[in-house]
Amino acid sequence: MSDPWWRRRKKKGPWFNEIYDELERLGDLIDETMQRAFDESAENLPTKRTRVKGFSIKIGPDGKPRIQELNKRPIVEGDAEMTDEMEPLVDLIEDDETLTVLAVLPGVEKEEIDLRVTETCLTVSIDADDFEWYDELKLPSKINPKSARASYKNGVLEITLNKLKVLKDKKIF
Repeated sequence: MSDPWWRRRKKKGPWFNEIYDELERLGDLIDETMQRAFDESAENLPTKRTRVKGFSIKIGPDGKPRIQELNKRPIVEGDAEMTDEMEPLVDLIEDDETLTVLAVLPGVEKEEIDLRVTETCLTVSIDADDFEWYDELKLPSKINPKSARASYKNGVLEITLNKLKVLKDKKIF
């Protein structure tokens, strides 16, 4: 039963021998062509990182929605060259006391990440063999730089920052 159906049929009707032989050659030719196409495409395929675009919607402390575009790139006009370089997905999560920054960095090692923080800015720099990225993120509120804590697991960088306590004005008169 390991023979193809046309081989078994061929034994019963010799007048179809030529048709069955052609079907077998055609099947072999299709198999060879498909195998060559897959082999060549795998060799010539450049390795690219995907780029994620989108937006994030959060409700602010005032109850109004805040829309933040993810992976913003300037609009390119004229003959400027476009690249498919990966730009990490970055999200800011803010609550009353903390600010959390999440960045998706697949394929990056922990040792390749450099973080710097001030009261109003977080600087992330990555220098890997196949990927370089630098960004200065303006923070939506002032933070205490000494409170910064970072963790990196499974390609996700999480930075937690405590906000500075803002003293409210007190009316004297």
